Amino acid sequence: MKPIHLPEKVTLVIEPRLAKVTGPKGELSCNIPNKIKVEQKDGLISVSRNNDLPETKALHGLVRSLINNMVIGVTEGYKKELQLVGTGYRVSVHPEGLSLTLGFSHPVVVKKVPEIELEIEGNNKIFISGIDKQLVGQVASDIRGLRPPEPYKGKGVRYADEVVLRKAGKAAKAAEA
Repeated sequence: MKPIHLPEKVTLVIEPRLAKVTGPKGELSCNIPNKIKVEQKDGLISVSRNNDLPETKALHGLVRSLINNMVIGVTEGYKKELQLVGTGYRVSVHPEGLSLTLGFSHPVVVKKVPEIELEIEGNNKIFISGIDKQLVGQVASDIRGLRPPEPYKGKGVRYADEVVLRKAGKAAKAAEA
């Protein structure tokens, strides 16, 4: 399998069943199953397996992806952008995190998560950034889940690059008949 390039500022410590990656932005670690072996040599990280069973092959790819994501996270970091689309939908800073007005009878407060930075631009864009890819994606998904985009008017919280397929409403159905 393709080896992972280890940048100069990043260090990898391989302990029994644990890999720790430290870089300029922080430190991440992940567990390594018994069937997978991780080695570091000459600035390259290689991941290998001890048999060709389907379960072991799947773990092999998973561990390689996790370590690669950790290396990218501690060097560059990850970022997701959300947009609020709809009349009256807006976001503002709150002492506990963010306050979202999403058409409910009350504003929804999203609490800060350690290791994750929440930033807003204007009153309808949210930027979520951090070094852990899984955690950044989970926080973005949780915020989007508060009011997912609906298919008729397209209102709701969506990813910046998301395309919402719109459905025709009642008027289009009546015209067919």
